[in-house]
Amino acid sequence: MQPLAFNQAFVNLVIRQSKASRLKERTDKPREDVAGAPEPEECADTAVQVSDLFRSVVPSGTTKVIFLFGKPGTGKTMLMHRICQKWAEGVLPQFLFTFLFEFRQLNLLKRKLTLKELLFDLFLQPEDSPDAVFQYLLENAWRTLIIFDGLDEFAADMDMSSSCKGGPTLTSHMSISELFAGLCRGKLLRGCTVLVTSRPKRLPDFLLNTVDLLAEIWGFDHEKVEEYVSRYFHQHSFKEQAIAHLKNNTKLLSMCLIPALCYVVCICLEYLLLKHQMSVELPQTMTQFYIKMLLIFINKQQGECAGGEETQLNCNKKAILGLCDLALKGLEDKKVVFYVGDIPEHLKEFASLHGLLTVFEVKTSGTCPETGYAFVHLSLQEFFAALCLMVSKKVDKNYLKKKFSLKSKWTSKNEAKTEFMESFHIFLSGLSSKECRTFLMLLAEQDAAWVQDKQDTILQSLKKLAATHLTGPKVIELCHCTFETQDLKVAQHIGSLLNFKYEFKNFRLTALDMSALVFVVNSGQNLTHLDFAGCVMDIDCSEVLASCKNVEHLSFRSRRCGDDFAAALSKSLQGMGSLKKLELTGGSITAEGMTNLVQASSQCLQLEEVNLQDNRIRDLEVKRVMDLFSRMEKLKKIDLSNNSLSLNTVLILAKEVIACQNATELHVRKDTVMIYFSGPSGKVPRSLDLKWEENKEHVIPTRHVKLCLQDRSLSSQHAKEIVAILQSCPCLSEVDLSGNKLGDEGCSCLLEILPWISISKQLDLSQNHLSVNGICSLLKSVNTCQKMMEVQVSLCHETAVLRFTEDREFASLPPREEPMSSTDDQQYGEENQTPTASKKIRLTDSHFQASDLEKLCSVLKECSSISKLDLSNNYLGDEGLLQLFQLLPNWKMLSSLKLNDNQISLKSVFFLAQSLSTLEHIKTMNLSLGHTQVVHLTFWKRIRVRNTSRWRSSVLAHPKQIAKGQCFRLRDCRVGPEDVTRLCQILAQCPKLTEIALSGNSLSDQSIERLLSFLPYLCHLTLLSIRSNTFSPHCSVLLINSINLCERIRMVEVRSSENAFLHLGENIRSRKTSCRLTDCAIGQGQIDELCRVLEQHGWLAEVDFSRNQLGDEGLRCLLDHLHQVPITCSLNLSHNRISQDGVLHLINAFATSGNTTEVQVSLCSKATLIIKLTSSDHPRKILRLSECNFQPEHLEKLCLLLEKCTGLTEYISSNNNVTVQAAERLLHSLRKNLGPLKISIEEPWVCKESVTNLLELAVQACGNITEITICKDKTLFQLGVRFPRCLEKVESVVSRLNLYKPEIKHACFCQRVCEKCAQLQELRWSHVELHNDEAEMLVKILLPLPQLKKFGLTSSSIMPTGIDYLITGLQNCQAIEELNLGHMKLSSAAITKLVLALREMPSLKRLILNHNSIGNDGCSKLAGTLRNMHYMEEINLSHNKIGDPGLINLAAVLLEMENLKRIDLSGNSPSPAGGEKLMEALAYCKRIEELLLSRNVFGDGTAVKLAVCLPHMTNLKILHLQNNNIGPAGGMELARALVSCGLLEEISLSENDLGEGSIHALSEGLPCLEHLQKIDLKLCGITDDASKSLSHGFRQCPSMEEIILSWNALGDRGAQELASALPGMEKLKMLDLEKNRIGACGATKLAEELAKCPEIQFIRSCLQMQIFLAAIRGRVWHKRQRDQYQKVSWCC
Repeated sequence: MQPLAFNQAFVNLVIRQSKASRLKERTDKPREDVAGAPEPEECADTAVQVSDLFRSVVPSGTTKVIFLFGKPGTGKTMLMHRICQKWAEGVLPQFLFTFLFEFRQLNLLKRKLTLKELLFDLFLQPEDSPDAVFQYLLENAWRTLIIFDGLDEFAADMDMSSSCKGGPTLTSHMSISELFAGLCRGKLLRGCTVLVTSRPKRLPDFLLNTVDLLAEIWGFDHEKVEEYVSRYFHQHSFKEQAIAHLKNNTKLLSMCLIPALCYVVCICLEYLLLKHQMSVELPQTMTQFYIKMLLIFINKQQGECAGGEETQLNCNKKAILGLCDLALKGLEDKKVVFYVGDIPEHLKEFASLHGLLTVFEVKTSGTCPETGYAFVHLSLQEFFAALCLMVSKKVDKNYLKKKFSLKSKWTSKNEAKTEFMESFHIFLSGLSSKECRTFLMLLAEQDAAWVQDKQDTILQSLKKLAATHLTGPKVIELCHCTFETQDLKVAQHIGSLLNFKYEFKNFRLTALDMSALVFVVNSGQNLTHLDFAGCVMDIDCSEVLASCKNVEHLSFRSRRCGDDFAAALSKSLQGMGSLKKLELTGGSITAEGMTNLVQASSQCLQLEEVNLQDNRIRDLEVKRVMDLFSRMEKLKKIDLSNNSLSLNTVLILAKEVIACQNATELHVRKDTVMIYFSGPSGKVPRSLDLKWEENKEHVIPTRHVKLCLQDRSLSSQHAKEIVAILQSCPCLSEVDLSGNKLGDEGCSCLLEILPWISISKQLDLSQNHLSVNGICSLLKSVNTCQKMMEVQVSLCHETAVLRFTEDREFASLPPREEPMSSTDDQQYGEENQTPTASKKIRLTDSHFQASDLEKLCSVLKECSSISKLDLSNNYLGDEGLLQLFQLLPNWKMLSSLKLNDNQISLKSVFFLAQSLSTLEHIKTMNLSLGHTQVVHLTFWKRIRVRNTSRWRSSVLAHPKQIAKGQCFRLRDCRVGPEDVTRLCQILAQCPKLTEIALSGNSLSDQSIERLLSFLPYLCHLTLLSIRSNTFSPHCSVLLINSINLCERIRMVEVRSSENAFLHLGENIRSRKTSCRLTDCAIGQGQIDELCRVLEQHGWLAEVDFSRNQLGDEGLRCLLDHLHQVPITCSLNLSHNRISQDGVLHLINAFATSGNTTEVQVSLCSKATLIIKLTSSDHPRKILRLSECNFQPEHLEKLCLLLEKCTGLTEYISSNNNVTVQAAERLLHSLRKNLGPLKISIEEPWVCKESVTNLLELAVQACGNITEITICKDKTLFQLGVRFPRCLEKVESVVSRLNLYKPEIKHACFCQRVCEKCAQLQELRWSHVELHNDEAEMLVKILLPLPQLKKFGLTSSSIMPTGIDYLITGLQNCQAIEELNLGHMKLSSAAITKLVLALREMPSLKRLILNHNSIGNDGCSKLAGTLRNMHYMEEINLSHNKIGDPGLINLAAVLLEMENLKRIDLSGNSPSPAGGEKLMEALAYCKRIEELLLSRNVFGDGTAVKLAVCLPHMTNLKILHLQNNNIGPAGGMELARALVSCGLLEEISLSENDLGEGSIHALSEGLPCLEHLQKIDLKLCGITDDASKSLSHGFRQCPSMEEIILSWNALGDRGAQELASALPGMEKLKMLDLEKNRIGACGATKLAEELAKCPEIQFIRSCLQMQIFLAAIRGRVWHKRQRDQYQKVSWCC
């Protein structure tokens, strides 16, 4: 018996022919991800027979090259021998000669040959006359077949690019490569047929262009397998049993599709059935089959008597190991044919006997042939080579790792190294399975640990490969390797690393590949996505997929996928229990295939989406298909796009979709066809409103259907059919018929029936060739259809959209543009209008003619319920506008009218202005004649709003109708003086005009003068603004002079010589006037004129001339005038180029003038210069100088000037280059004051000087010292001084001290300090280091002073005596009222001594001991002392590690502290129990004003206790509860209780998870906190929903200055809600929105409203620049914003 000779009858193979052009495409795309679009249908493979390969062989004189490729084991070599056999039998009569060459034998030829030598010497020498035979062969070349088998096994270089340019001749000696190339190119034996076989690999370039027929050998299909097995077992009685065994085992059947493996399986099956006919257990993997085959071959030859498999294996171990070495050496040397000398004799005998090696003759020359040996199949050589690595003692782990790699389907850099290793890695993986361990142990003669160590090396390599980026083919190879291991843990690990998506593009997949893939997918823990694009695969592959349980998304994209594939896949779908999405796109599926597929899919109840786009479905059985779809409960989407569905099919589909109860949308646009379903919950997967019955327990979801039939050439002929479809559905939400050809007739037909069609959202008829007549039909439907809420039409843009409201009672009509009014009345009043729904009409960009306008007006006249009308860009002109205005009385509900870009002139401006007096319900009128014309009118509501909301009652109690006013805005319109006069005459007739805004109108000085002259006649005007208009200096003065023209003016502001604002008030002068003339290039020349204007007006509150060009001379001139005018105001001269000389001149005026109370100067980048004037005597006189960069000469002049200043009460100097010596000189100068004087000096030397030196400086001051403050961290040295009636001569005292010796000098200095500080009341030192003498002076001299009331020593040290020495000295401070020892590292032991000192302080009111280490023991001791301090007003024990024991003792004392106003216990470590005790005690502190308890993690229980106490704390102003673990329960109670604290100014609840309920409760209480200035809600989880009520609460907080909402979840909607509250918050200075989710939309809205906040100084947001830019783009901020933006802090 010859085991691998295939002596059974040959079974035809499956061969599929492809276009030869694809051969080049295959090799031009070395990577599988190149493929994108599916291949055209003509590229699909077709089945062929062997005879078909040679059918076109004719005497054409052209060589025909046939190329057959196939995977290993598919039968290529056997097929070549079969062809030769058939030729010999005369089956191929077209060929007279047939030659067969195997490349593995041609590898052995090293010499060059002629063509004749190749054909005759190497193949078969003619018996006689070889030359005549060769000549005959040449003459009949077209009847010659030359076969080259195994091109992939050829070891030599096949690159012919470097070969000689001259063509080969018959006598030329050439290499095998050159001979092969010459034959294929037709250079040799032209006209012959060349047949080449190969495994898939990169081919030589010359072969790509010469192949005429390309085909792939697939091996067997199921029928061929059954035929082969039947013939193999034809002599056995168990033939049927064998066939049934294979059919019932999917994995085995997949293996058998490869003929070589089928043969191996049959051998094993035959052997097992002969031995155990009842129970047969076949191996599971290819490797195990090869091992079994080896054992069977040995057993058959040795016989049963030779012992079992183990015995026989031991007996033949040496021979098997020899074969392993031979196989590995051959692969490494690229050698598959061996000579006699390569193989030992015993090895030849063993291998030949057992059918493992074949023996053949090899002709290497014209002499006698040699004997050659080769493994019967290359895969068998790979098996033995892999076995060698696993059993050889010479092979270590590193070498094993180096040899293991995945084989790619595509050309790669290492292909040359692994040319003959197609299955090598698979065998290595298979040998790593547990089932092979015993076999390996026997062969290697090693224990299990040694073998397992090697196996683990392979398994670890596999795992590492899974973590790398692998192409589709390598993923398949990895799956094969994983399958071979049969290790579930390895499979699970690899499955988890493949990223849940497997992509396979443009390569062939077999059923065996699919089996390996399914094994890995099913082993993984997660659901996966399988994506096959352009892959060639057997229909058998779909059957294998049926067992894939973990696939969630399955996708196929290939023209090869037709009805047969769909039918095969349909059978597998039910097995995929997790499949949710199925895609079969770019295929050739017809309607029949789709129907079968859908019928099978209807059984997949979990399927959610089916995509069948780009197939050949065309005419669909719509009713049947939709019926099947309706059964799929979880179905959400079907995609039938690009299937050339006819219009009739689409209309039928529309009817069936409406009839299908779970269908929600049909979307058709051109070739796009998609159907949406409601999904598993039965709810529509879109934001559709649901009707709720009064009993909420019985909620019935309403079905809503969206129908879109776009760009399908629907004409008026289809109108009736469309109407019938629409009428059949009572639950339409949107209907889109745009892009069709309905025309006026079709649309009119549709609109006539509109009142009887139920559409809840919109109907789109755009791009349907409508004319003016069609538009009139649309407008008429406004009256006929009550549910219509908006019509949007444009002839130029071919837009025609009708929008509806589902239920008029609950209709919400959100505008699609910016709201016309933001007042609360208008916003909330819309809910309770009359039952008639207001309508919006937007009829824009239609370029109407005069005749068209008459038609439109006649229709619009009947539309009495219009609320918003937009007729922009329609060329109406002046006449059209006049005609349209005649209709205004008919529109009772009109709130907005837009007529932009209608080519009007100034004539219409006057007409529109006049309408303000005739139509009093006009609210605003915005006009512009610029590049873009604007005519936009808004109107007041003409009905009284009925209040229905409890929490809005306070807002609506006084309707805005009482204060109705009108606003006229005109921009970008050139008007001369006469035009201004006429306009003002018209506006003066408007009794309700409150605002006039003129922008970019190029007004001259004369025009502005005329405008200002009309101010007294505009009786109700509150604001006149002139923007973007260049003013001359004279014009600026004219504007300022308006305060003398109209006594109602409260503020005049002129900015940047371009923008002016005049704010007017009541007639009676109840408020002072402000004048601001900033950045207007005002210099010395205009000062006289300005001063004359100011002299006429005595009620000035503020004069701002900042950012001008006054200089020193202008300042002098201004000061000279001010001395003559007794006024009281604040004068701002910042940024006016003032120098040090100018400052000194100002100080001189300050020192000598009686009406200057305060001067503030800074010459740094801020360039501040502010003067406060008073017309009467003022007790305070303050001089502030900062960063003036004074030189010594300036400081000397300053001292001389200060000597003349008699009434100075406060002198503050900061960083003015004042040295210690200059400071002494300064202190000597300040001595003519009668009252108390505070002197502050900030200079860098303060932090460097010792305390002694600073005290020596202090005693240089004249008078008695009442305060000494040294803050070295702030470089601050501050004194308080009182002057006695008679001052001693300081110079003499100082000079006397200098005469003494050091010890006498120190004693005299101490005595001097004692004398000068006899009246010392305040002593505050910070960040100082006290040495012995300084500590002694403090303790023995300063602390015992009888009038000392406030003492603070913070963040300081006393060297070396320590804090105990200080505490001992504190016992002498009997008059002390305030003691601050914060940051002094006080321990519990130090507190014991401090308690003794505290007992001697009966008048103590404020005790500050923050940031120490007091602990529970220290706190308890303090508590005992505090019990007797009845005057105590403030206790600060924050950050002292105080827990429950200390806190409970303190709480017991608080019960008796009735005068306590402030307590700070932040940052300690109590539990909720301690917190609750504290809250109970705080209820008795009824005068408490500040309660600071942040960062204590009290929890909800403590918060509830505090909520109970809050009603008793009626004086509470500041409450800090940051980061206290307060949740929704505690937050709710706390928020409700806060309303009882009506004096609250500051609340911090940040870093607590309050919940939306707490935020809503807090929001409802905010209106009660009218004094609230700051609220901190950082990191409280605030969402957009909570923002609405919170914003409403902010709106009613008039004192709010600071809002912190950072680190929350606010989005655009929340930002817009917040923005709506900003305009009413006039005092807001800071807004913090950092780290939210606000996008561009919300930021823009915030910017618009922030522009209306006059005091805003700080905005913190990650979108701060976007807000900032949006705010200043084209806008001018109210009051100071345009200038102020430079000082606004933008922080991220």
